Amino acid sequence: MIDFFSKDEENRIVQTIKEAERQTSGEIRVHLERDYEGAILGAASRTFFSLSMERTKDRNAVLIFISPPRKDFAIFGDKGINAVVPPNFWEETKNVMQQNFRQGMFAEGVCQGVKMAGEKLQAFFPWTREDKNELSDEISYGR
Repeated sequence: MIDFFSKDEENRIVQTIKEAERQTSGEIRVHLERDYEGAILGAASRTFFSLSMERTKDRNAVLIFISPPRKDFAIFGDKGINAVVPPNFWEETKNVMQQNFRQGMFAEGVCQGVKMAGEKLQAFFPWTREDKNELSDEISYGR
């Protein structure tokens, strides 16, 4: 496990995920990875599928994939989202996260990214009464 966020920061991120998902049927996960092979987007894609995130009913899951040792991150959305959003849909979210990261405010950057992802998901996948939490809200950790 990567020791990057404090317990309080982890709890804050998980709570932010829960709050964001109250507004959308979309699912958001945060994953920390020590190392990976190839490009970061490929690593995010592999992790997305290894976490079975493609199994959501509307294919509307989003993974925020972070590699603290490599100082790199990516946002990976499933095909249900990618079918309805414009190109560079996640750029604004990535930019806000990156601004926080550059100031050493990593948990804040992740929370801001989660909030923005939730808002963007809400526009295309609003919460409905039938909605259920299809994926864990906990942070996942790689090698």
